[in-house]
Amino acid sequence: MKNYKIILQYDGSRYKGWQTQKNTDMTIQGKLEAVLERMAGHPVEIHGSGRTDAGVHALAQTADFKLEEHFDKEEIFTYLNEYLPEDIRVRESCEVAPDFHPRHCSSRKTYEYRILNRRFPIPTLRHDTYFYYRPLDVEAMKEAAGYLVGEHDFKSFCTVGAQVETTVRTIYDLTVTKEEDVIKIRVTGNGFLYNMVRILAGTLISVGIHEQEPEDMTRVLAACDRTAAGPTAPACGLTMVGISYETKKQ
Repeated sequence: MKNYKIILQYDGSRYKGWQTQKNTDMTIQGKLEAVLERMAGHPVEIHGSGRTDAGVHALAQTADFKLEEHFDKEEIFTYLNEYLPEDIRVRESCEVAPDFHPRHCSSRKTYEYRILNRRFPIPTLRHDTYFYYRPLDVEAMKEAAGYLVGEHDFKSFCTVGAQVETTVRTIYDLTVTKEEDVIKIRVTGNGFLYNMVRILAGTLISVGIHEQEPEDMTRVLAACDRTAAGPTAPACGLTMVGISYETKKQ
């Protein structure tokens, strides 16, 4: 049994998220498994590093699957890219250790949330950038981001009812930058709760319009209450941009 890893890019606009659902075949996992079954001649289960929501994009989603048959990385790369829809592409493929699992191995994930902040939208950015017309105070958003870096209980930044053992996570880096009319919120952490990045973005937007102040982030974290944070920003602005795995010590 061989274990294969692939790195994917996709435009999530028309999909119902990563995870296969009973009532629709419009998921990233579903499309991949359909093509893998065609290639291998039997059902193949694939696992992703993150279960991105409906409408969320990826530049570096990592996934793995196991096959009895031996395929080299070029065969897998070529076959998947030939038969997958044009809005899903495999960037890399390789064979990995049998115990590699993209969700269970220690990693750092990076997401980016893009906001078009101007009076009128730009049609060509509508799929991967959230349009927000009210002026945002980027300096206040940067200051607020600083309070959220580190190990914290992020229960206030998690959708109510999420099934997790702990809501404690570590954010290694959280930056807010602006280039022309596009604001980018980029966050790197050891894992993220359900809708956590979108709630972080929504909360920083609330700081940007001065509904909350930067120092309020300490209170929001301490509250461990979803209602203390800002709204959940729309999925269209979110992209998984990178993931790195810890190298095992010899």
